[in-house]
Amino acid sequence: MLLRHRVLIVDDSALMRQLLSDLLSRDPALEVVGVAHDPYGAIEKIKALRPDVLTLDVEMPRMDGLTFLEKLMRAHPMPVVMVSSLTERGCATTLRALELGAVDFVTKPRIDVARGTVDLADEIVDKVKAAASAHRFVAGRTRPRPAQARPAETVAHFDGTHKVLAIGASTGGTEALRELLGALPPTSPGVVVVQHMPEKFTKSFAERLDSLCQIRVREASDGDRVLPGHALIAPGNFHLTIVRSGAEYRARVSVSEPVNRHRPSVDVLFRSCARALGANGVGVILTGMGNDGAHGLLEMRQAGARTLAQDEASCVVFGMPREAILLGAAEEVLPLERLADAALRMASGRRPAATP
Repeated sequence: MLLRHRVLIVDDSALMRQLLSDLLSRDPALEVVGVAHDPYGAIEKIKALRPDVLTLDVEMPRMDGLTFLEKLMRAHPMPVVMVSSLTERGCATTLRALELGAVDFVTKPRIDVARGTVDLADEIVDKVKAAASAHRFVAGRTRPRPAQARPAETVAHFDGTHKVLAIGASTGGTEALRELLGALPPTSPGVVVVQHMPEKFTKSFAERLDSLCQIRVREASDGDRVLPGHALIAPGNFHLTIVRSGAEYRARVSVSEPVNRHRPSVDVLFRSCARALGANGVGVILTGMGNDGAHGLLEMRQAGARTLAQDEASCVVFGMPREAILLGAAEEVLPLERLADAALRMASGRRPAATP
């Protein structure tokens, strides 16, 4: 007998409650056990219905979704998928929700909410199912520590100046990237990143990382140089690729068809790195559902790059890394907290220390 994930929908909009109930109920792996129109009703229904996962609106009367999420994660931590608006304020709030422990988020359509929500049905169902079975979600995070004082604006030198770290992530990736990029020194090789995220969110995400990391982080623009001590984040709704230009590497930002249902796609980035970087690349695939990036990482490894995958225990969703491991694309599989050191070691050409 199929065990279904029990879902509670918390949203002040009667239309959204109905739309989400209808589309989630169609999936045989999900059971909508209740709805609540505000956090106070949600608290009572969580106690009575014991759901496995919540969908949570950000803006609600009496108590906003962010305040409720923080209280929930302290008292009764559980997987949550945020339902956010595509506004600047909505981006910042959603990123804070991910810091607090929300597993993922979906965005409300800006126009024609009914039709737009139905168009997003597959994405919403996939994210709720992934959250319900998440391996790991971190509850009750406090605001991250600011980065240590950043040195004056210089291009620091690393043993492998022409080395580039290419990183791909999806569900759970925002916090994984914060930890990984936050551990890189200003002397690290250049970094290029694809995090599955909608348009507008990536700019806020990059600015947030820039305030927390020792390296500089910003949203990529077409033609940007890939520089040591700098990370470029693929903009939402655009693919990011890397090309060689003389003795330099540059970013290309373009709009072409989604790959693996994603734009930006990790496979698109990794395949360009296989072509342009060869043995100068280090590929890292992080937590996320699906298989985007797995084949691209394999192509990087076949082109001479060093490759890493996040291990199951430290992933929120062990999808993309698992697929990469099954393909033989990952040279090493490590917990999140060891990936930064391993990537730097690989970029420097050093081998792992021998086990006593």
